[in-house]
Amino acid sequence: MIPRLIFLLIFAVGGSLIGMKEGMLYPGAVLGAGIGVLGLILEFLFSRINAGTIFGGLLGLAIGLLFSKLIYYPVKALFNNIDSFYIPVILNTLFGYTGLFLGMKKGRGLELSDLFRAVKGRGGAENPNIIDTSVIIDGRIADVCEAGFLEGTFILPQFILQELQHIADSADSLKRGRGRRGLDVLHKIQKMQNITVKIIDEDFPKIKEVDAKLVALAKMISAKIITNDFNLNKVAELQGVSVLNINELASALKPVVLPGETMNVFIIKEGKESNQGVAYLEDGTMVVVDNARRLINKNADVVVTSVLQTTAGRMIFTKLKEEAEREELKMARH
Repeated sequence: MIPRLIFLLIFAVGGSLIGMKEGMLYPGAVLGAGIGVLGLILEFLFSRINAGTIFGGLLGLAIGLLFSKLIYYPVKALFNNIDSFYIPVILNTLFGYTGLFLGMKKGRGLELSDLFRAVKGRGGAENPNIIDTSVIIDGRIADVCEAGFLEGTFILPQFILQELQHIADSADSLKRGRGRRGLDVLHKIQKMQNITVKIIDEDFPKIKEVDAKLVALAKMISAKIITNDFNLNKVAELQGVSVLNINELASALKPVVLPGETMNVFIIKEGKESNQGVAYLEDGTMVVVDNARRLINKNADVVVTSVLQTTAGRMIFTKLKEEAEREELKMARH
């Protein structure tokens, strides 16, 4: 309330100072205050009117006034006996109001994302993808791009770049290393011919959370978010934003292993159950081997017995190949 009163006071004082020069102190103050009130009324209306309605109304008004200029001279030629002062006033009022009314009506319900999409369709970024901090630091995104599975424009907001720089300047050596790795990954992606990295200044001061800013930006420019953050993935999907999750991609690319298949693994440690051994595939999948504790730090041929998919990933349960062959031989004898 106080800022609005100050706003009115400034206009009233300004009007009185201008009026004083013409010998009309009080009329000038009233006129200045009136202009201030009009400004406050417009501010009140604009704060409650959809952005699309405002844009449509202004566009319609501009088209209406342009149209009135185009037909001014033909109308003036038809009505020579009418004072030329009234013709533009009538035309501007008629077509300006009509354009304003139609523009506001057509623009009602139009969102900023629709306006941006229309602009984007005329030379904007094609196939835009927004990359977040987690996926940059992870680094696998560079390998995916290098393999040609991703192309187009990578949108990098300034607030993500600032967060990455903040991590790279951290006093914690681990965080500092991760941040610098992320900057190296960005530099590598920038050099790729099939990828265009575009740094934008778009920010959302009223939104504090970086993840929420990413979702808002993605909705505004109709872009996908590339991440490996589980929470950001879920929040974005709930708000209708498409997400490319690098972890899901890695999981989908894991080789399919069926019961009965054989493989050679290196037993690293003992398992939770007695006499179990544990190995890992190249993609990080855990392989549990029965009766393999004695083979720790050795290679072993194993046969897959079952595959378990959990929220943490996939686990493969196996038995030693020699034991599986003995069991098959016993079954054959019986």
